[in-house]
Amino acid sequence: MTLDHQQKWRSVALLSIAQIFALSLWFSATALIPALKEEFTISDFHASLFSSSVAIGFVIGTFFSALFSIADRFPPKQIFTISVLVASLSNISILLLDPLSNTVILLRLITGISMLGIYPIGMKMMATWARNDAGTLVGLLVGALTLGSALPHLLNLVNIDWLDWRFTLVGSSCLAFLSSIIIQFVDLGHPIPKAPPFKVTLALEGWKDKAIRYANFGYFGHMWELYAMWAWIGIFLLESFRTSGEENPSILANILTFTTIGIGAVGSLISGKLADRYGRTTVTMTAMMTSGSCALLIGLFFGAHPIFLAIICVIWGISVIADSAQFSTCVIELSPPNMIGTMLTIQTCTGFLISLVTIHLIPVFVSNFGWEVAFMSLAIGPFLGTYAMGRLRGHPKALQMAGGHR
Repeated sequence: MTLDHQQKWRSVALLSIAQIFALSLWFSATALIPALKEEFTISDFHASLFSSSVAIGFVIGTFFSALFSIADRFPPKQIFTISVLVASLSNISILLLDPLSNTVILLRLITGISMLGIYPIGMKMMATWARNDAGTLVGLLVGALTLGSALPHLLNLVNIDWLDWRFTLVGSSCLAFLSSIIIQFVDLGHPIPKAPPFKVTLALEGWKDKAIRYANFGYFGHMWELYAMWAWIGIFLLESFRTSGEENPSILANILTFTTIGIGAVGSLISGKLADRYGRTTVTMTAMMTSGSCALLIGLFFGAHPIFLAIICVIWGISVIADSAQFSTCVIELSPPNMIGTMLTIQTCTGFLISLVTIHLIPVFVSNFGWEVAFMSLAIGPFLGTYAMGRLRGHPKALQMAGGHR
């Protein structure tokens, strides 16, 4: 193994660990909703804000990042460090307040804004190491995001009486702080090209290029489903286990929720390798058809034996995130090298804006139609996303991706 190869995988591993720790902040409050509902009187709308306020903040942060090309104008490690320190401080400050206060929602909003310097910047740093394996590397990073998103549900299982649900906030905040130290030891694979002269219209470049536009539309369909599923699957499982009369429904729901979200890391890594070999559109279309089908079916198993739910949850957990990295990789391969950070930021900003709609739609569907129907609405996104990636597959620029594999 050459020195360069060792340096690559050392940096890739450290960057992935930093992402896992930092992104545990995203669902650190969402994972507490079942416990908070038992201890406090919390409405479905307020519960939705625990998840959506982070996404709203992320949209605000990435919008201004794209507008001013921040991701391409400042050293990535510097952006990551500042962002994660602000996010972890905001997150742990929740402990000083009443969980039902509006200030908590504001702190979650600040946490989300700070995420502009974590996930998109991590993808840009990972892209500097790509050598005909971009799908695998970005898949590894999205796998790290997936594990980080699942981590709060694992922290929820730690039972410390004097901390109770607060342990999840403390644990995720400390892990995020640790990521700000780890990122200092991550090297870049090659120097980052100088950003083009500032123009506000640069933020529109992702819409002008038809191939990038198709990749973005595929991502938007994927995001219609992903975060609403991650945000509400825990509550769905808890209510289902209570309906079926299971012992310790809360513990069982936390375990299966962590498994459902966390196992997506495996799907993300495997799909990255497959996409590098067989093509990005092939993998994304297959994943979206699978996850969309799971969204249609899972409600039919509400209240059923846990083993049936576990099977479909694992399939859904793998497929719902398996395509995510490939949409970002498409943008990396189709964008000018000095605009990659901005193009990725535009994609994620719009995608998370779309996810806000479904995060708030799910409780509305639950109230009107029940859990048996609620998740069916999520299938719309992946099915439309499949159509968009089919159009990209037929575009001449698709040959720029995955070494010519569509």
